[in-house]
Amino acid sequence: MRIEVLGTGCPKCKKMMENTKKAVAELGISAEISKVYDPMEIARRGILETPALVIDGTVKVQGRVPTIEELKKLLAS
Repeated sequence: MRIEVLGTGCPKCKKMMENTKKAVAELGISAEISKVYDPMEIARRGILETPALVIDGTVKVQGRVPTIEELKKLLAS
């Protein structure tokens, strides 16, 4: 599984990364988690609000920080 957190480094973006890592750990799944900071790359992907979460190339969340429980549901589906 490939997970990307898109954002420029704001507190919400950092919280999204933290929650994502916790959700992956709690589920015990194998995932490659990366951060996309480049505003041009974020815009190229059509993201209008950060932070955004992309799982296997599909935008799942943007403009807010989901809870760990919500992230676990997204990752398990």
